Parts: sequence; structure tokens; C-alpha cells
Amino acid sequence: MLEQSPPLVSLRGVEKRFSNGTVALRGLDLDLRRGGFVSLLGPSGCGKSTALRLIAGLGAPSAGRVDWGSAQPPLSFVFQEPTLMPWRSVAGNVRLPLQMQGMSKANAMPLVMKALAGVGLAGFEKHYPRQLSGGMKMRVSIARALVTRPALLLMDEPFAALDEITRSRLNDDILALWAAQGLTVAFVTHSVFESVFLSDRILVMAARPGRVVADIAIDAPYPRDDSFRNSDAYAHYCRIVSAALKEAMAAHDTI
Repeated sequence: MLEQSPPLVSLRGVEKRFSNGTVALRGLDLDLRRGGFVSLLGPSGCGKSTALRLIAGLGAPSAGRVDWGSAQPPLSFVFQEPTLMPWRSVAGNVRLPLQMQGMSKANAMPLVMKALAGVGLAGFEKHYPRQLSGGMKMRVSIARALVTRPALLLMDEPFAALDEITRSRLNDDILALWAAQGLTVAFVTHSVFESVFLSDRILVMAARPGRVVADIAIDAPYPRDDSFRNSDAYAHYCRIVSAALKEAMAAHDTI
């Protein structure tokens, strides 16, 4: 079981203090276990994105440590915005990480096409970002993150700006990709409903400074679909997580 497997990466006693004196994180402990889908949930300003960036190596902790179980595995990051290059085609955007690794176009294109097919964009490789909807742009961003076949996928509120129908479809798709590719996923969100649908664990964070105040296992089988969204179990977990988030926000307010 995931709970018994050794952590892929652990954060222990992590503090992050910025140059302006703001303490974003203090005493942060968390584990990401291989093959897990973990959501970081909490109020704005609780350091969720900062924690993800420290795991990615996009900064160093001011105190504490980030420990990898063995060698750091290949990882990819999906940001809040798709950050596509408007002058490059869909295929050109997805190929960029492989190009930066020095892979030839001839070797890269089969991987690009497979990544696009995996996110439902087969046939759109010659389109440009201006021709795509918001949901399609995010699919391109996900394909770009997955084209290098990472072991760890870090996702920072990737669906927050999308309408509910598109967001629901992308939730379904990311679970399918997670299962098909054996990924470990750390997913930042503000949504209780999204976190319960996606995750096997939810880490609820409180702010000032950011730290984990609840670690909630979502003991519901995969694959998940609309039958889970409409189930009593889903509603039950949403109530549990909502209560934990309310407590986390109260802890924030009293500091």
C-alpha cells in the first residue's frame, strides 16, 4: 500500500523566509509516496505553491531539509497558467523540453504526438495557442510536462481559471494519465471538491506561517468517475475535508 511504501521525497522542518521578511512556511513536514496522488489544500497565502517550488528545486528552504528517498527522479511542473509560446505551434510547445535536452526533432516528434494523443489533442499539433480554448491550452501544458516521462508531476492550481465543465473533464483526464503512466502527483488546489475527487491523500495547510494541520486519507477506489462524484462516500469526505479546512482557516485567523 502507498501508506507503507518509503517516501519518494520528504520535507522535514522546512521554513521559507523571503527577503522582505515574510515567513511563508515554518515547521512544514510532508511526505510524497511513490505512485500517490496528494493534494495540498488551504487558504490563500498558506504556502502551498511555495512548498511545491521547493520540491521542484525552484528555490531552497531557509531551514529544514528536502530529502529524496534515493536519487531525485525526473519531475515536471504544471503552473497556474499554460505559459505557451505564442509563436510556436502546439507541437513546437510540447517539443520544447526535449529540444532543450538536445533531442533531435526526428526523435522527438513521435513522443510529442503520443503526449498530445494522451491529452486528447491528436490532430491539433499544427494549431497555435491563439486558436485554442483555455482548456485546450492547459492540455498542451500538461502534454509538455509529460513528454519527458517524469516520475513526479507537480501541479500548481492548473484548472482554477477554467469553467466547471472543463475542469471536471480535465480532472477525469489527469486521473487517467496518472494511472496509465504510474505518476506520483502533488496537486495544489483551493477546491475541496476537486481535492476529494482526485486524491488518495489531502494535506490541509494553515497559513501564518504555512504548515500541515491535517493529513486525510481518501479511502475510495480508483478509477473514479461521475458515480463517485454522486456517491455518499464523496459527500462524506467532502464534509470531513471542509471541516478540516474551516479549522485551518480559524487557526490562521487566531495567529
